[in-house]
Amino acid sequence: MSSPAVQPIVALLAYPVAANPMQYVIEKAFARHDLDWRFLTLEVAPDDLGDAVRGMRAMGFRGGMAAEPHKQTILPLLGKTTDSAALIGTVNLILREEHVLVGENTEGKGLVEAVRRWMSPAGRRFFLVGAGQAGRAIAVELAAAGAAEIRVMNRTPEKAAALVSLLTEKFPAVAASAVAWEENVSVPADADVLVNASSIAAGEPEARLPLATESLRRELLVADMAISPPGTRLLRDAAARGCTTVDGLTSLVEQVAVAFRLWIGQDPDRQVMREAIEEFLEL
Repeated sequence: MSSPAVQPIVALLAYPVAANPMQYVIEKAFARHDLDWRFLTLEVAPDDLGDAVRGMRAMGFRGGMAAEPHKQTILPLLGKTTDSAALIGTVNLILREEHVLVGENTEGKGLVEAVRRWMSPAGRRFFLVGAGQAGRAIAVELAAAGAAEIRVMNRTPEKAAALVSLLTEKFPAVAASAVAWEENVSVPADADVLVNASSIAAGEPEARLPLATESLRRELLVADMAISPPGTRLLRDAAARGCTTVDGLTSLVEQVAVAFRLWIGQDPDRQVMREAIEEFLEL
């Protein structure tokens, strides 16, 4: 059985690792809270992932993060996964429980925490655009948080249907349904929150979702998971309609805050982390 490293170490496993801001962001948070922890960024080729995980365990790393292309392939290499990570089917966070490395997923948790700044997800109705990895993580966490209804719209209808089937099976109390992807879809009048988890806005500030702008009611909370740029067309249109908006940086900061708490048991300074992300990405 390995012992924890004398200096607590966490690490990012990715391939490639260029342009990933996590080391810069998390070490800023470590410094802010005067923690003698280290964060390492490790470029690990897919064929070497098993050796890397065994090395983390043997050297007593306290945990880490998994980025592409390792989010799925790392699952069988870990000692166990949390229930939510198992349902989502991907891991982006690694925790240490004694000598066991545990897989967790924080992508949906970050969005849930961001929503909680304005309202409890429990009993709320959500309209979710995107059923890929991020959309699946968000849907699972919203359902676990007690959402009353989740409508899913995706360019590939089979993915939307598969996500709805998962929600129906695992969370029978949640009303789950698929919405056809077509031009000028109206956000349902009874929806409380609209979430864009699709890749449409990534790197494209003018990219438009196929949603009817006039259906963005003032009462609607509108969240977009796109990080760069954070000011997407959806968020600008929603703000112009009087909606409360949540950008992707807010959700990302909450993801990192969840990781920080799970590793260390302490709530981090979110402003420090957001400023670090913005500085690193030159936003």
